[in-house]
Amino acid sequence: MKRVLVIGAFNILHPGHIRLLRFAKECGDHLTIAVFSDKTTSQPIHVPESLRLECVESNSYVDEAFITDESPTELVERVQPDILVKGREHENLENPEEEVLKRYGGELLFESGEVSYSSIELLRKEFSYSETNQITLPHGYMERHNIEISTLTELLDKLSTLKVVVVGDLIMDEYIICDPLGMSQEDPTIVVSPIDKELFVGGAGIVAAHAAGLGAKKSELITVTGQDLLSEQANSMLKTMQVSPNFTIDQHRPTTLKQRFRTKEKTLLRVSHLHQSDISEKFQKKILEKVALLLEDAHLLVFSDFNYGVLPDELVKKISKLAEEKGIYTVADSQSSSQIGDISRYKGINLLTPTEREARIALQDYSSGLVILAEKLKQKTKVENILLKLGEEGVLIHANNPKENSFITDRISALNSTPKDVAGAGDSMLITAAMILSVGGTIWEASLLGSLAASLQVSKLGNQPLNISELNRHLI
Repeated sequence: MKRVLVIGAFNILHPGHIRLLRFAKECGDHLTIAVFSDKTTSQPIHVPESLRLECVESNSYVDEAFITDESPTELVERVQPDILVKGREHENLENPEEEVLKRYGGELLFESGEVSYSSIELLRKEFSYSETNQITLPHGYMERHNIEISTLTELLDKLSTLKVVVVGDLIMDEYIICDPLGMSQEDPTIVVSPIDKELFVGGAGIVAAHAAGLGAKKSELITVTGQDLLSEQANSMLKTMQVSPNFTIDQHRPTTLKQRFRTKEKTLLRVSHLHQSDISEKFQKKILEKVALLLEDAHLLVFSDFNYGVLPDELVKKISKLAEEKGIYTVADSQSSSQIGDISRYKGINLLTPTEREARIALQDYSSGLVILAEKLKQKTKVENILLKLGEEGVLIHANNPKENSFITDRISALNSTPKDVAGAGDSMLITAAMILSVGGTIWEASLLGSLAASLQVSKLGNQPLNISELNRHLI
């Protein structure tokens, strides 16, 4: 492991420091920052040492930081880094540390860091800032179905009684923020330089995290992961989100990773690292055993299927039978990649939430109108309710009408007119609508709250767990 050391006062962590730290991090594997104490530094002190240290530690490039009373020479002698990095302004001055470095084979580098025309702090705000001012409730729809705000808030309060079990494909989403450098002179290729990244839990993982964020008494995730760092990171992140991860480890199967390269708030490229073949019978048996155990006191079962092999047909049938025998409310979402995937294999359950494209692939029907399409899917699957997701056009609700043995259809337009990142909208709609139905809400109430959850999700960058207080705030 190549260790890099930077020493300084870091009175105010400005963009020049960020560039220097980025350069230093690129020079090795482990970046250590030594922050001069209040009594050691010769610079005027504007910020106490504890705050200066905290500021440095919060930087994503820094692996370790500490306060020091030692001189730079003494510090280098003790720590013996492989590389010491100093700002370019020191290059023509006396640098006594160099003699110590030469003695044991260390190296002294001078660099102020390359200029990044995108501020990292501004880029990080893209992850934390959400735009929800444009979210509006569909009052006409609410009047048609006699929906009262007070009823919606009461339903949200009841979610704390639920135990939710989510089964499906875990995905880790990595957003890589880049600086645009321009067009390659050798070929017509856009050239970027990665400057920061953020990791999110996705797939079935974020569905379980949404359930926890909506107040579920318990949220269980059952999935298969690789024996790798991503699996460990997912496990830790899910526990922080109050999800109970039940991982079956397959050392021959990598944890699915999807990377998005972004610049100027736009996604340039997506790269998927995944294994799509079905899990073996041995692993299917392990999954079934875990599901059977966790369904004993569960209220809701969610199939979160991305068709990456965690839910083969036979396993889906066996799990569905278990849930039916126990009278557990069951919902499913099966996302299709290219022409792979068949939402219609989830039969006899309470709720399906396909996109229009996924429904057309399942039915091999590319010409019927939306209502006919939804009805055909209902006939094939014998499902109670269908939410046909239409992207920017909102959602079509195809609902069971038991009094007349028929279906009623209605539509909710997209509630957020300025989406920031559409990834994860369907997952948030699925789990919110399912939980509302599980506590006795109507399909109309569930569809409205599901649409509101989706509108909140697309107001943020990356998959971030829903928060029940957010939904309540937009019902006022």
